[in-house]
Amino acid sequence: MYCVKCGVKLGENEKKCPLCGTVVFHPEVTQTMTEDAYPHGKVPEINKSLVSAIVLTVMFIIPVVTVLLCDLKVYGRVTWSGYVVGALLLTYIAAVLPMWFRSPNPVIFVPCSFAAAGIYILYIDIALKGGWFLSFAFPIIGCIGLTVTAMVALFRYIKKGGLYILGGAFCFIGLSVLPIEFLASYTFGVGRFIGWSLYPLSSLVLIGMFLIFLAIYAPARKYLERIFFI
Repeated sequence: MYCVKCGVKLGENEKKCPLCGTVVFHPEVTQTMTEDAYPHGKVPEINKSLVSAIVLTVMFIIPVVTVLLCDLKVYGRVTWSGYVVGALLLTYIAAVLPMWFRSPNPVIFVPCSFAAAGIYILYIDIALKGGWFLSFAFPIIGCIGLTVTAMVALFRYIKKGGLYILGGAFCFIGLSVLPIEFLASYTFGVGRFIGWSLYPLSSLVLIGMFLIFLAIYAPARKYLERIFFI
């Protein structure tokens, strides 16, 4: 006899599933007193996160090996497959790697993901012989990575002041658009300094200042909470 909800095998005298607690009912089966399939206190624990990590790892290994073999078979060396494998590895580090741990700390895994993204972009720069990684991609990835890591750390370790943190992050990201435009103009020689960056800068800074205002002025914050059912 098996549980209708989770499918675990049950003893004939089980009144409810020892794993999910579902009441056992089968009108065609007469229950008899037998030994429990899982004695009380000895129910096996299943680490669902670990199982998912193993399954996803296999699912990532298959396309990685496939594209590498196809590329080597056709061209005799790694060409286009490097971009595909790099993207798959980056996705794996960001999404699957934390699943191998019972309590993954985002303060550790967020910068690891940005570091992996930096290495992947460096590979693209070297493969294309672009020469723009150090002057453009590296400072941008580093700035964004530090900002996001700081936000995650503050949200994780500081229980109050979420609006201050979010507002400050919006202001900082808005101000960061200016050096991004400058680096793009310096590296690629396109556009002019202080052009399109004024639009996201003004929008993000205004949003950040509004969030900080809500954090300071409680009546306005409570009024918006009532309107939007927050």
